[in-house]
Amino acid sequence: MMNSIENVFVLGLDDRNLALLHDLPHLRQYRFHSLLSKDELMGGEVALAEDLEKAQEKLDAFDGSIDAIIGYWDFPVSSMVPILCERYGLPGPSLQSVVKCENKYWSRLEQQEVTDAHPSFALVDLENPELPDLEFPFWLKPVKSFSSTLAFRIDSAEEFERAVEETRGEIGMVGGAFEYLLSMLDLPPQIDERTGQMCVAEEEVQGRQLTVEGYSDAHGEPNAYGVIDSICYEGTPSFLRYQYPSNLPQEVADRACDISVRVIRQIGLSSSTFNIEFFWNPDRDVLNILEVNPRLSQSHAPLFEFVDGVPNYQSMVRLALGRDPEQPSRQGEHAVAAKWYYRTFKNAFVRSVPSEEDVARVREEMPGTIVDVVANEGGWLSDLSAQDSYSYELAAIYLGGSDEEDLLARYNRAVELLPFELEEQG
Repeated sequence: MMNSIENVFVLGLDDRNLALLHDLPHLRQYRFHSLLSKDELMGGEVALAEDLEKAQEKLDAFDGSIDAIIGYWDFPVSSMVPILCERYGLPGPSLQSVVKCENKYWSRLEQQEVTDAHPSFALVDLENPELPDLEFPFWLKPVKSFSSTLAFRIDSAEEFERAVEETRGEIGMVGGAFEYLLSMLDLPPQIDERTGQMCVAEEEVQGRQLTVEGYSDAHGEPNAYGVIDSICYEGTPSFLRYQYPSNLPQEVADRACDISVRVIRQIGLSSSTFNIEFFWNPDRDVLNILEVNPRLSQSHAPLFEFVDGVPNYQSMVRLALGRDPEQPSRQGEHAVAAKWYYRTFKNAFVRSVPSEEDVARVREEMPGTIVDVVANEGGWLSDLSAQDSYSYELAAIYLGGSDEEDLLARYNRAVELLPFELEEQG
């Protein structure tokens, strides 16, 4: 059995992550297959029922064994994985546990059962909105959305009314599909299908951002194996880089891991990777959970390869095949690694972007570096999808170094070698 080919279907498979999957140590026994493209799954309004039907048609037409189904993207991919795994009798998490993570309100209800490491929160019904009993400022977010889409910082009752109005007009892009997902579950009294198009209000918490990456095995026993720092451009909420391993005090990292294990165990997630985002306030030494994700972060995968020797896809693939994850530690070529977000904070027309030769020059000078050019030549930065509300991403740059100083020097050199010609908006 171990010498036979195993077919692993990947929802939203893309070239960069396929290359990382090809770096796994058991590659010779894996054959990876694309199961719908990222654009099909995440371009425009989410059509969950149709996507499931198309995926099942492709799987049913496959002439061979179906050994695992995986995905590393957010909703709807994260919710399609357990549905399809159940239909084909494959190892995977329960849909109920995945939705407990993805529904921001339901997730908070679960978190408060085992920890006080979370902000105060309230459910907001967009059809009958009432100003929540929270101090200003607070955040208003759909119970399910992508990245920072429709996330509003609220400083007054007037801003709350404006945010509700704007959200009400756009929440259906994801909310309708999320309602459909909720209709498939046996829901507790505090949750009903309508929460799919509601919002959660949460008090603002601040501090250093970090993420705990881990997995929960087939028996539902969680293991937190890595802590990553999320570092923002100074004075903004926009990410500058994700850095692994974290340079937080070890006691804080250990506490975040302990909280993560308790939350995942409470939610009941099993046979799945996870990541949990936190804020740590160093002045008060307080940790607060930002959100719980029932998947690994594909943004972190190259960092684990740089530092630990293999991407954390090792855990995802082996769990999906019903095996021990065998996630190594500190066996990579670098002591530290980062994903850098090369950004600009003004809208601009993109006259030109780095050429393939420019990217090759970066890789020649710094072997192993990954460059993903995000900006599109001949278009406005404001037309880019999946951006935060405060800046525009030009490129993502993944690289490793001997220490943080070396990492910064390598990033600055990469930026020098990647020319963008931008014409700022008048």
